[in-house]
Amino acid sequence: MKEMEIEEIQEYLPHRYPFLFVDRVIELELGKYIKAYKNVTTNEPFFPGHFPEKQVMPGVLILEAMAQASGILGFKTMDKKPEEGSMYYFVGADSLRFKKPAIPGDRIILESKIITNKKGIWKFDCKATVEDEIIGEAVILCADRPK
Repeated sequence: MKEMEIEEIQEYLPHRYPFLFVDRVIELELGKYIKAYKNVTTNEPFFPGHFPEKQVMPGVLILEAMAQASGILGFKTMDKKPEEGSMYYFVGADSLRFKKPAIPGDRIILESKIITNKKGIWKFDCKATVEDEIIGEAVILCADRPK
């Protein structure tokens, strides 16, 4: 699969600035795997209020970035788009761990693999890395539901 740039990503995610956390998809195998990234910049709207003396991306937003990458994988696999009346809700996370902070200048690599899909409930094995070092990981659950 070719890379997905931001315009195509926005076809598969309803999120928009300041809550879109996937900048580009670099690998995608339908029904299996996605690899994407988020560039962290000092201009992020959360930095003025989140540890302003030492800018650290909130862990929950790293988790959200992993969920958004998983959402793209799910939508692409189902060959559906949100505009067609489907929503992909983040409904849970298991085995969530953060190991290192993300800071301005980092490129967070987001990887997600489908574990299962049963009755519209998808389970993904996710990890976030910076320079090949794991900064966060989780098993994420998403639900495909009508709008």
